[in-house]
Amino acid sequence: MSIDVRGQRMVTVGVVDTVPLFRDGLATLIERTPWARMVAHSASQQGCLVMIDQLHPDVVLLASELAPQCQFIHTLTTGGDAPRVVVVVSDPDRNARYVAGAMAAGAYGALVRNADPHRFADAIRSVWHSHRYLDPVLRAMVGSVEQSGAAAGNQGVQPLRMPLSRREFQVMQLIAEGMENAAIAKVLFLSVETVRTHVKSILRKLSARDRTHAVTIAFRSGLLQLTPLPPTETRSEENPVAAGSSPAS
Repeated sequence: MSIDVRGQRMVTVGVVDTVPLFRDGLATLIERTPWARMVAHSASQQGCLVMIDQLHPDVVLLASELAPQCQFIHTLTTGGDAPRVVVVVSDPDRNARYVAGAMAAGAYGALVRNADPHRFADAIRSVWHSHRYLDPVLRAMVGSVEQSGAAAGNQGVQPLRMPLSRREFQVMQLIAEGMENAAIAKVLFLSVETVRTHVKSILRKLSARDRTHAVTIAFRSGLLQLTPLPPTETRSEENPVAAGSSPAS
């Protein structure tokens, strides 16, 4: 646990974005914020899961392109130890349908990618204190956070009825990469029997006939990306070896 000069607990932040320059910019902003500390950043969904499982950030800034149908947001925000997710909305997703769907899926906040730096700090502070945050630009589109759930239902952006857990999501990604149970067990340090249990749960939740059908459903629903990024791009400020990449320079 990190404590600032006033003896207060600092907010730990993780950044998940596909653009290195943007990640570095957010890292610099967070490092200059006296009450916040960046623990890691990643460029992929899988790296995001590793970061959350190993470093447990309080707040995660997530690029909207990594959650195209908001399903990944629901996965991240499910469970008692879930971080508070703030979605950074790129231009293609800058519409009421997407923003409302993200909030309905469990995001605590959303702001546009080109927002002023102080708005990023405001968003992190607000969600850490359990207050929902919508960038003023997005608020004008959606109306209010309270209306987001209803808007999402009207627009058809809804999370899966039975969302995958973070571990099930990891297994689902490895299934999509063509791995069999034994290989998945080795990668995730699980028993083969535990992997089988996760696979059965995935098939049940997705109402899939078999593994191939589950992969098809996962892509069509937006749960998985059509072009997933490598899972080894988490870069940790605390524990780079555990996160699977080299130390920050």
